[in-house]
Amino acid sequence: MRTIDTVFIIDDDPITVFGIKKILTNVVVCKTVSTYMNGKLAIDDIKENINNGNVPQIIFLDINMPIMDGWQFLEEFLKLPITQKVRINIVTSSIDQADRDRWEFYKSQSHHLITFNSKPIKKSDMGKIAKIA
Repeated sequence: MRTIDTVFIIDDDPITVFGIKKILTNVVVCKTVSTYMNGKLAIDDIKENINNGNVPQIIFLDINMPIMDGWQFLEEFLKLPITQKVRINIVTSSIDQADRDRWEFYKSQSHHLITFNSKPIKKSDMGKIAKIA
């Protein structure tokens, strides 16, 4: 089984967080899984630890959250001087074409691997979306 150093789950829905953690642990070994109820908590943690090289390898990101939503998090994250490629999995229940269009825009503007995934995440899909970029 593959090992991943750090995974961030940024989602305000505890059921989704629980589901991602449960499925993830069946697919890969994670040394650290950190969870955040909004993008601000996560981006503050990344900014605090970026100089130590502590950047998550994989991020699961909801787009609809209070305080700082997923799009605002992504905007801030992409401004950071992170040279390694991070796999950012947008995980959403949105069926709005505008959200897909925003994803396409951010995907084209970044060296990070940004994917768009519908909730709920299925176990059969987790192996693919938990691959390190």
